[in-house]
Amino acid sequence: MSVISVTSPYDWQAILTLLHKAFAYMEPRISPPSSLHRLTTQQIETHATQHRLLVIEQAGIPIACLFLKLQADHLYLGKLATHPDHIGQGHARALVAQAERIAAQNALRVLRLETRIELTENHATFARLGFIKTVETTHAGFSRPTSITMERPL
Repeated sequence: MSVISVTSPYDWQAILTLLHKAFAYMEPRISPPSSLHRLTTQQIETHATQHRLLVIEQAGIPIACLFLKLQADHLYLGKLATHPDHIGQGHARALVAQAERIAAQNALRVLRLETRIELTENHATFARLGFIKTVETTHAGFSRPTSITMERPL
């Protein structure tokens, strides 16, 4: 399995489709609704151009992806997605391993991500990948925690 960093030109609609398929299971479970509903192909392209977008393809079609953003003191991992037909094949682990290499190349010592509080299976997956919960956060307008931040020291 090969992780690639994609830039323009790329099939941004294929990435958006992958994200919708990968995150469909969470829709009835999370509140507030996912920001994915507002994401456009242009925003994906902009992110890939200004930051990093890692992809694993099968027969030229993206089956897993991870959005990266370099910060001053950490590498932020966003929208880690694996197509439902390809879960359990090590794609998340491969993407996070590549993120770790990118963090090291940029002298960053922490990977950081956020996940919704309701998605306990994601918390467990990230824990298996070496992430630890650092804080609970609350979306605007909510009185209860809605997400957690997890970090993996390098």
